[in-house]
Amino acid sequence: MGTPPSIDWNSLVAAAREVREHAYAPYSNYRVGAAILGGAGRVYTGCNVENVSYGLTICAERSAISAMIADGERIIRAIAIVTDGPVAGSPCGACRQVLTEFAEDLPIHLASAQAGVMARTTSLAKLLAEPFRPGMLLTSDKG
Repeated sequence: MGTPPSIDWNSLVAAAREVREHAYAPYSNYRVGAAILGGAGRVYTGCNVENVSYGLTICAERSAISAMIADGERIIRAIAIVTDGPVAGSPCGACRQVLTEFAEDLPIHLASAQAGVMARTTSLAKLLAEPFRPGMLLTSDKG
């Protein structure tokens, strides 16, 4: 997927890197920051928030999406994600599905907070080949 020229990856990565510092990750020590470029050009950020009951953990990507929705935006043009670790991590399956609710495809830039780790840009379509979409829901004609 080609990257549209209007995406300032440096600014998005910087925003994701900054919010990553606020992550609450006392159990995994794996801090993640995400920065979304909304349809109107505004940037929304989020970080992971862990819970002792692991299933209640909130991922950075969904945290950023929640901030975007709370602001009234419904379109995602791009997302940058900064993780800890020796490789630039990609969104979990749940986050991939939630991202597809707001974009059929979008560029995703993955980076690590560790020095020397190669960043890369991929796409939602590559990471989630066959998403579940609203048109797949059964509807009832019963009134």
